[in-house]
Amino acid sequence: MMRVLVTGAKGQLGYDVVNELIGRGHQAIGVDIEEMDITDAISVNKVITEVSPDVVVHCAAWTAVDAAEDKENIPKVKAINVDGTRNIAEICKKLDCKMIYISTDYVFNGQGDTPWQPDCKEYVPLCVYGQTKLDGELAVSSILDKYFIVRIAWIFGVNGSNFVKTMLSAGRKYPELRVVNDQIGTPTYTYDLARLLADMAETEKYGYYHATNEGGYISWYDFACEIFRQAGYSTRVIPVTTEEYGLSRAVRPFNSRLDKSKLTANGFKPLPAWQDALSRYLKEVRYKWDR
Repeated sequence: MMRVLVTGAKGQLGYDVVNELIGRGHQAIGVDIEEMDITDAISVNKVITEVSPDVVVHCAAWTAVDAAEDKENIPKVKAINVDGTRNIAEICKKLDCKMIYISTDYVFNGQGDTPWQPDCKEYVPLCVYGQTKLDGELAVSSILDKYFIVRIAWIFGVNGSNFVKTMLSAGRKYPELRVVNDQIGTPTYTYDLARLLADMAETEKYGYYHATNEGGYISWYDFACEIFRQAGYSTRVIPVTTEEYGLSRAVRPFNSRLDKSKLTANGFKPLPAWQDALSRYLKEVRYKWDR
């Protein structure tokens, strides 16, 4: 049995990670800002030292990509994504425990159509969020030896807001929706990802990884069409370019294709196809909504 501290336990991923670990018989201690302010080094030191974990799974982050561009928010975004991550890495080093850091495809420039390799070091973040997540990565890799840096994309989970829930809600209200079709990637179901992170925590196969569901690369437009198809909605989806859609303050990557072959090369089980993940997810959220 391992003792695992999970940050961001109230978020989509942290919630599922805690449940997955408990289901495996591990002792999972979930914390959020009320229990541990990651920007406060003293708080981080105190809480993590008291828990004395074998592994810290760091899911907490500033993830409001557009809001991160606001001048008044930038110091807070850096404090959470960079300084907070560094605080955790430093105490993990002191306690000699493993750390799993959740990162993002936004550390790359999003150009071309070649899938990004996990060990690629050609970082060119396009926005504040991407830069701070990269700086968090660099803090972890420079401080620790026992680390997993896991980049994910397009996440959806039961416990929180996400693209699937947004589409389901909008699809009930409007007969047609405009969705971008020039940003390409693969969705990640937090329930499936949590299983992989637990698998990683049980090993010492450290390094950089990419983890999204299998099933091929798609656009947000493709994803929306499949959401409505599986949900039985008649909502019409109109494909538009990112430029035509407008609205976004942060520059988003066009190419979010992540190469995940390192997972199988190192003995980890890939995540199921995103179409299957979506089917399971829709059953879960519709059950919760219908109760």
